Amino acid sequence: MMKPSAPPTNDGAAATLPPARAILDISDGLDRIMGDRVLYCKLLRRFQHDHHSTPYQIRQALEAGQYAAARLRAHTLKGAAGMIGAAAMYDLATGLEAALRAQASAPDLPLEQAELALRQLLHAIADALPASLETHAPLPTAVSDPDDPATLILLARLAGLLRDGDGAAIDVLESSAATLAASLGVGVYQEVAAAAHEFDFDSAWHALTRRR
Repeated sequence: MMKPSAPPTNDGAAATLPPARAILDISDGLDRIMGDRVLYCKLLRRFQHDHHSTPYQIRQALEAGQYAAARLRAHTLKGAAGMIGAAAMYDLATGLEAALRAQASAPDLPLEQAELALRQLLHAIADALPASLETHAPLPTAVSDPDDPATLILLARLAGLLRDGDGAAIDVLESSAATLAASLGVGVYQEVAAAAHEFDFDSAWHALTRRR
């Protein structure tokens, strides 16, 4: 069984982080959702909520010998980081996922690097969020009328595109980001969109239809 890594230290790990990539590229994140700043703030808050303890959860899974669960955590972190424009975190989570898939005997370094990068990213998110959104109010779930005909048509079209592996699904996710997030809930929208941007249309379709 893989030995869980020790708590991260600052010596050496920071130097191995990708120096040329922004910790949080707000412009890139906004581009993914057609410049919708309100939705972007919700995605940032969702990231804070869902991933602040991801490295700990990965360690817990490794202690139990649950490589698949640990890999899923890394995969989810990767997708969420890509959605908000956190390139360095995305790259490190990608490497961590690969190490976990291979059941590497010494994944301590990628996990420690990912944990350090996550700390930096969470600080950057806290700095980027407007004070009015830095509350502990419940994160939004589905808020629009699920039986609205236009929304049902949109969801059906998106599901069809994802089922067919059609790249036009990404355009729908971006152009109708606010409507989809309101209908599905921010967390589900992020899961679907993150998978689609990875061209993992099958996972995106399952995330969408599981919610519905």
